[in-house]
Amino acid sequence: MGAKLSSGGRGGSGKLAAQNADINVTPFVDIMLVLLIIFMVAAPMATVSIRLDLPPATPPADNAEPKEPVYITIQESGSLFIAEQETTLAKLAADVCAAQGAVADCRDERVFVRAQPEVKYNQFMEVMNTLQENGYFKVGLLNEDIT
Repeated sequence: MGAKLSSGGRGGSGKLAAQNADINVTPFVDIMLVLLIIFMVAAPMATVSIRLDLPPATPPADNAEPKEPVYITIQESGSLFIAEQETTLAKLAADVCAAQGAVADCRDERVFVRAQPEVKYNQFMEVMNTLQENGYFKVGLLNEDIT
């Protein structure tokens, strides 16, 4: 806080000094400039880069036809369907492999799982755990919009 002195004569003859109520912003500006410099120096250090080695892209062969994926459908009653054929959890892995046709290793192919909205979480997780226990790790989940 500063003070204003009035000039009205010599010797300070009974005149009071009026107080100045203005804020001194100079220290505030100094602190803000120092913080700005700190953040400008620290910001490039905060970025994290991860080296990623991707394999080169190879185009598919000219005569290669895309394979039809295998869809596993879970209904509200708990019944499982692969395409239009009903199956059970015990036969799920064998039926998925049979539905993929003549494939060298059926576990390397992608399998899609879709469930009706009313399916309970434990029913869905039983199917996912069965697939994982049998070596199916490329599993895609499908969601349909409910409007």
